[in-house]
Amino acid sequence: MKLITALGASALVMACCAVSAQEHQILKSADVFDLEYAADLNITDAGDAVYFVRHYMDIHSDKKLGNIWKVTAQGELTPVTTGKHQQFGLALSPDNHRLAYISTESGQPQIHMRWLQTGASGQMTNLTSSPSRLTWSADGKYLAFQMFVPEKTTPPVSLPGKPEGAEWAEPAVYIDDLYYRFDGGGYTTPGYTQIFVLSADGGTPRQLTFDEFNHNGAMSWSQDGSALYFSANRNENFRLEPVNSDIYRLDMATGEIHAMTDRNGPDDQPSLSPDGKYLAYLGYDDKGTNYENAQLYVRDLSSGNTRTLTADLDRRIDSIHWDAKGRGLYIQYDDQGKTHIAFQPLKGERRQITDKLGGQSYGRPYTSSEFDVAENGVLTYAYSSPDRPADVGMHKAGKDSRLTHLNDDALGHKTLAEIEEFWFKSSADGRDIQGWIAYPPGFDKEQTYPMILEIHGGPVTAYGPHFASEIQLYAASGYVVVYINPRGSSSYGKEFAQTIHLNYPSQDYDDLMSAVDKVIERGFIDEQQLYVTGGSGGGVLTAWIVGHTDRFRAAVVAKPVINWYSFVLTSDLYPYFYKYWFGAKPWEDLEGYMQRSPISYVGNVTTPTMLLTGEADYRTPISESEQYYQALKLEGVETAMVRIPDAPHGIYKRPSNLMSKVEYILWWFRQHQPENSDKP
Repeated sequence: MKLITALGASALVMACCAVSAQEHQILKSADVFDLEYAADLNITDAGDAVYFVRHYMDIHSDKKLGNIWKVTAQGELTPVTTGKHQQFGLALSPDNHRLAYISTESGQPQIHMRWLQTGASGQMTNLTSSPSRLTWSADGKYLAFQMFVPEKTTPPVSLPGKPEGAEWAEPAVYIDDLYYRFDGGGYTTPGYTQIFVLSADGGTPRQLTFDEFNHNGAMSWSQDGSALYFSANRNENFRLEPVNSDIYRLDMATGEIHAMTDRNGPDDQPSLSPDGKYLAYLGYDDKGTNYENAQLYVRDLSSGNTRTLTADLDRRIDSIHWDAKGRGLYIQYDDQGKTHIAFQPLKGERRQITDKLGGQSYGRPYTSSEFDVAENGVLTYAYSSPDRPADVGMHKAGKDSRLTHLNDDALGHKTLAEIEEFWFKSSADGRDIQGWIAYPPGFDKEQTYPMILEIHGGPVTAYGPHFASEIQLYAASGYVVVYINPRGSSSYGKEFAQTIHLNYPSQDYDDLMSAVDKVIERGFIDEQQLYVTGGSGGGVLTAWIVGHTDRFRAAVVAKPVINWYSFVLTSDLYPYFYKYWFGAKPWEDLEGYMQRSPISYVGNVTTPTMLLTGEADYRTPISESEQYYQALKLEGVETAMVRIPDAPHGIYKRPSNLMSKVEYILWWFRQHQPENSDKP
């Protein structure tokens, strides 16, 4: 055996340490447990501090948990609550002395209160269901909230003859409701969401609504506390008209409910102006399309005159907030993959403020954010950057700043993918399409790399230059990752989103292939190592792609729709999907449904294709994946199926499930690299 000299051993140790250090700097799937992000932002009236939920991933329970923290305008962080709980739904009192929130500290969600001047805290309720939408009255004496109230039901059949002590099978379950299961919630219990009011000093909540409707929209108190405005779908045929909500006024003294709006379409997010003169809300006329822009409306409560302030803005308004003097509203909307805040005065021109929002969808790079406004006009928002999940941001005196750096300890020493924006023309019609490229750590443009095309779901949603652990993990494994917003995506206006109306997947295929070609033109992609994946609507498009081309070495189709006919009749929101995505029931347009279904093109597939879906997914049920898996088997195509136990459509909600998704996708692609595959 050849001996290693002292010098050689030293060099070997140094080399090993260098490799180890280099590997340590690359993001690994287990690192998702180190991620944190900010949500539920509440800013003080003076704009000098923000209360927020600091979400983190608990490796022992494999759950996302969160505690309340405070950060000052100077960036000083202080914990407000601690413990392995889920705390959410923060609502800062009008006098800024108390913070109401929902906590699982007692084992199930209850309303809690923190007295901020003394640090005292207490559980305010002992509810039987989870509360939501905590909303303070203007005088700080009451909290309105919403809660599901179950109905007592008796099964129509009771089996006779059961002997005492006998162990029979569980009784049959009788279902007769239109909506009987929901993704992430499972099979439903009969009942409705109702509005309650609770004294800020605690006590017994009082139920305010009793009708057989779900009162689960946003709420806003009148300034004198005499009325509560809320949004709900209280139409007689509400189950079959899922987007037809209106604004209502509930008289606190009499309990009488009066409709403030009445049109075919959704009206939501009622918000009373500080002087009580105006009611602002969001809405649009339902025209039966796959997408419409939600506009900002303002009603003069004395005259009843209503007007829209954003008719000239070809974007969907997502949320609103009055300024302290009632001169106008701050609005949030998406534009070209970024989330913006602007100020819309009641009179005058709209003023742009910032586009730094995002980062709350840490799995994939979706637009997702929130904001709050102080009385002096200082803004706080979920701050987005391509290399970090959401932090607490602030806009003050015309400048943006990041108050927190929640992930610098976890990611500061990691070499992450750099994100580059690019635009290109679609081969379908020359339409301009926006996309992004994630470059692997250590990228060298003189070399060639394998490429992953990653496709978003929705389909009317949007990716952007935001942190995404899945994209980063693919890049950390040596892939150039390309993601785009094909036609039908949001944040580009109504016409762009409606190009897929009644014809999805439309020409999305052409947009996606044009993106691949555009990146290949740059010269650093190995054309023999192209891979494709996507989830939900991205799963639809991935299955569509392998049914129309064999240019990809391997594909992973995640939580897809494979057969639109069976999807509409098994998905949880079927009254919506048939009406707005097809305009006809499946048996009324069999040819149209099947022409748009990836299952119709399974005979063309030669690409090794893996299916991946959560077993508790009721949005795109796993039966869709099973259909494609069995069809591919019958066709002799190399395939496999990965089932994520107990996972709903949002697989990433449990960190280990996100890890499983990413690791299986990367494993499948590795199996079909040139050195491991017989495919030419």
